[in-house]
Amino acid sequence: MTNVNIRIHVGTTSPSIASTQRFGDILGIVSHANIHKDFPVLFTEQEIARRTAEIGWQIDDDYAGQSVVLVGVLKGAAIFLADLSRRITIDCTFDFVAVSSYGKGQRTSGAVKMIKDLDQPIEGKNIIVVEDILDTGLTLCFLRSLFEQHKPRSLRIAALLDKPSRRLEKIDADYVGFKIPNHFVVGYGMDYAERFRNVPDIRLMPPDYPELH
Repeated sequence: MTNVNIRIHVGTTSPSIASTQRFGDILGIVSHANIHKDFPVLFTEQEIARRTAEIGWQIDDDYAGQSVVLVGVLKGAAIFLADLSRRITIDCTFDFVAVSSYGKGQRTSGAVKMIKDLDQPIEGKNIIVVEDILDTGLTLCFLRSLFEQHKPRSLRIAALLDKPSRRLEKIDADYVGFKIPNHFVVGYGMDYAERFRNVPDIRLMPPDYPELH
């Protein structure tokens, strides 16, 4: 029998300030003050996490003994879907769609078009469309009509934010994180001209914020 000597070398160098900061980032101790210092916080990370967990528990109760397909609406709902799915204990799978209705700023174009369709068939399955924000209802009405043609077993909507004052179509979400007034928000996946998606909380963007180029 051959003896194998294994040596483990433990570094003795003290961690640098930069590496310490990076370790803090891994733990979630990270400051985004430089990119949104003037944006008031609407909902903190803790508030979002708590409400997301509550929605997950509700989905568990509603679909006990069943499975669901979470269909995330890209790009804004990606973070919400990731966190929500980890609060759901029943069997679930993912799919994603991408639609376009916004330009480069705050105003919707009004026309909805499909950019990325479902990858898997949904006939006979329990579908929960996961959206970051329900405002005009144009996007979700479009998706609901499209998905109903595929004859799912059930079709529900989970929206992190609901902005009823902006509604143009008659549609409501089955699961709602927070209802908000008519303010433009960023963070937690939601953007302004593709920026601020990585902000961990949800913030109000000042109405006089300059256009980005």
